[in-house]
Amino acid sequence: MLKTLWVLALACAAAPSLRAQAPPLPPREWRFEARLDGEPIGEHVFRLSAGAQGLQLASDARFTVRVLGIPVYRYRHQAHEQWQGGCLASLRSDTEDGGKPSSVRAAPAEGGLRVDAPAPGRLLPGCVMGFAYWHPAMRRQAQLLDPQTGQLEPVRIQQLEAGTVDVRGAPVAAVRWRIALRDQAIDVWYAAAGDDWLGLDSSLAGGRRLSYRLR
Repeated sequence: MLKTLWVLALACAAAPSLRAQAPPLPPREWRFEARLDGEPIGEHVFRLSAGAQGLQLASDARFTVRVLGIPVYRYRHQAHEQWQGGCLASLRSDTEDGGKPSSVRAAPAEGGLRVDAPAPGRLLPGCVMGFAYWHPAMRRQAQLLDPQTGQLEPVRIQQLEAGTVDVRGAPVAAVRWRIALRDQAIDVWYAAAGDDWLGLDSSLAGGRRLSYRLR
């Protein structure tokens, strides 16, 4: 999913059995400060709520990279997801990446999910999931849907050694899961007690590092 800093996102893909196995998830909000090589560049907020049609997730990322105080790059990404039975039922995302706009739309279709990017009317069969770091079932997937590009990305996900992660200025015991893509790795941190999502670290082109930490 993430080939550069600006492709970081989330949406959702899973195996068909998830419809019967999806755990109940309470309303939540994750508000992350985003840092590039340790320097703050903005925030990414995720809001999960329950409605008559299932779970709804709203994602809003706003980054500005500055050099000597001068903005040299801006990134905006908004996504709205509808979930039913542990599967992604619909997706609407809009992105402005360095002044270049793009959008992805996905809707239910017979046998799966119809995605209108990068090509219109593309059918993804079965139960679709993506970079839903907040959803435990994500860690069992072999491919994930990128909400910015509409592409299914092959991934290899495994648990690594435990450690600590900074949460609002204090170290917290955490477990780390790595999402390995073709040319990038994303380390996602979860609380050792309670399995709550605490943050992530992503390697970027040129050896740079993107980090999310809870505000």
